[in-house]
Amino acid sequence: MEDNGEIESILYMAREVSVYKIPPLKANEGHRAGDWGDLADPLWKGRLRIVEKSSGVVMLFEDPSNGKLFASADYNPEKPSVDAVLDSSRYFVIRLENQGKKAYIGMGFAERSDSFDFNVALQDHTKRWKALKNPPTPQETAAASNLPKKDYTLKEGQTFSISIPGRNKPSSSNNSNLLGSDTSSSSSSSSSGFPLLPPPPSSRKR
Repeated sequence: MEDNGEIESILYMAREVSVYKIPPLKANEGHRAGDWGDLADPLWKGRLRIVEKSSGVVMLFEDPSNGKLFASADYNPEKPSVDAVLDSSRYFVIRLENQGKKAYIGMGFAERSDSFDFNVALQDHTKRWKALKNPPTPQETAAASNLPKKDYTLKEGQTFSISIPGRNKPSSSNNSNLLGSDTSSSSSSSSSGFPLLPPPPSSRKR
């Protein structure tokens, strides 16, 4: 996509996010989505796009029907404008800056998979940014290319075995132990606080 001759690349897009007005951050404490009031009643709801341009990466909050911009936030890996909250994996705090002024909004995803993809997109961009900022030296590149290649061919007398799924099934007692472990893990994750907060209401029809 081109805008005024500038090439754009979409790093991530969420069809629906919820935006919240959030209270000021208390001293020495992190943000909690549970402090934002009624999560079922967001300030705004729309589309989020993370776009990479030659000038940098920007997060765009847009009306999906007409593309009207609600807010935008630059993303700089040196000074990330995204903070995770303490009590959920679906909610984040976004820092907006305009002419030296700063404002903070809350953002929530209806699906945990969307928040996971959002995190991955930012992490991938950060890795590329670090690689471009600190490219390997010619000596490091030469050293890597001169590493001896591993020989995976079988020598005379060597054999290998293949494990076929379904063979040597564990006993029922082992199965019950595994099930017990999963149940314990599930209840411990419930006590972590993440599942306690409801997701933002989705306007999409199921």
